[in-house]
Amino acid sequence: MAGLVILLHGVGSNGDDLAGLGRHWAAQLPGVSFASPDAPFHFEHGAGYQWFSLAGITAENRPARVADARDAFDRELTSILEQHQMLDRLDRVVLVGFSQGSIMALDTLVSGRWPVAGIVAFSGRLSSPLPYSPALNTPVLLIHGIADGVIPVAESEVAAERLRELGVQVSSDFEPGTGHTISARGAQRAAAFIAARLA
Repeated sequence: MAGLVILLHGVGSNGDDLAGLGRHWAAQLPGVSFASPDAPFHFEHGAGYQWFSLAGITAENRPARVADARDAFDRELTSILEQHQMLDRLDRVVLVGFSQGSIMALDTLVSGRWPVAGIVAFSGRLSSPLPYSPALNTPVLLIHGIADGVIPVAESEVAAERLRELGVQVSSDFEPGTGHTISARGAQRAAAFIAARLA
């Protein structure tokens, strides 16, 4: 197997929502397997799942929510990696997040918990608590729509700056006219990044 891509969905969504992205990429990434799990917690405002609750969330308490979500996130990731026999092959694993999934993916990076081959963060933000001890061999691609009305593009701009200061290799793509979504152009850019990481 050439590698494994784990897709991490946004709040109130589910694994099926991003599974189509894996199917879309399959032809461009031969031999790569895809996993798109449901987040571990039910979304309290309707159908779907979440990595952490947004109820009463603020910029001040968000880092603590991310930290509290780590145990459940790590159990989910460990289970997937065991199923695919990749637990000892993190250099062949790429995490791809959207929105809240990107927050969790970037948290694995700055906490140093999962030194994977690469991370793609669509429409995310860096919300992890200090201190940071990043996995410096894990490059990151940040993709964000400039017209995003849910998580402002400034969040990815700040994340790129902070990560570069930490010594992380960062690429970024800020898309004019794109909202809180994954565009065809963004998906193509991500596929190229993944292919390069798993080459």
